[in-house]
Amino acid sequence: MLLDCAIIGGGPAGLSAALVVGRGRKQVIVFDDELPRNRVTQESHGFITNDGMTPFEIRQAGEADLQKYPNIKIKRNRIVDIQKKEESFTLLTHEGDAFEAKKIILATGLQDILPEIEGIHDVYGKTLFSCPFCDGWELKDKALALIAENQRALHMAKLLSNWTKDLIVFTNGHVLAEEDKALLTAHSIQVIDVPIVLIDHDNGQLRSLQLANGEIVRREGGFVASEFKQSAPFAEKLGCQMTQNGGIETDILGRTTVSGVFACGDNLGGPAQLVLAAAAGSQAGMGVIHELVQEKF
Repeated sequence: MLLDCAIIGGGPAGLSAALVVGRGRKQVIVFDDELPRNRVTQESHGFITNDGMTPFEIRQAGEADLQKYPNIKIKRNRIVDIQKKEESFTLLTHEGDAFEAKKIILATGLQDILPEIEGIHDVYGKTLFSCPFCDGWELKDKALALIAENQRALHMAKLLSNWTKDLIVFTNGHVLAEEDKALLTAHSIQVIDVPIVLIDHDNGQLRSLQLANGEIVRREGGFVASEFKQSAPFAEKLGCQMTQNGGIETDILGRTTVSGVFACGDNLGGPAQLVLAAAAGSQAGMGVIHELVQEKF
């Protein structure tokens, strides 16, 4: 069977795209390996009507919305390869099954690359986060740490000052530009460039950061300016143009630079919020319908 559209990734972006494509009377399958970027997140915020729900609950609700459409299927398979043909794509699963689709939507998301600090994975998603718009309210007015090894340190520090006046920036051995350091110091934001050897915590509740010089700095929570990478190699393998920050380049309707390939969600490299991912999925779904209809004329 030749599918109208195959969607790789079953988060808010992929599910939203499936809803639009399915309601456009097209046959669509969503492939999901159940390894989302936000699987460590306890609560999701900033998504109107879903504020405070867990990512799993939001995914469950999204899948329930799709069940009323017999032309939309969800398969718990991991796609391991995508091959482009003249007018279609062949998708291969980890189990060895093959599927054919006219269009594909990559909603594969990103993977966070955290600094190599002992204890960081124990607090990440509990009291150490990456997005102040998602979790700043819960940490407001607390003594916070910002772990930032990259050029985003200044921007993130400025942003976090909106939620707390007790902020310390830890560059973990990296050197912050003197003018940036002076600006933060002028606003009562301390900068510590000594490497961090350990994050001490109590069942995920951040307590302190132990530095290489033996100093222990008490904190109640914090944020990390993490790096990221694409969760799947498909965009680059298919020849899609990437943005300077490693996202997939698309137009407003999710079309990549490769014909028939669409992308949406966190893998575009923009702000990482569920509501934005869902919106991008809706746009990509519209893009697929536009192309399928146009190809008839």
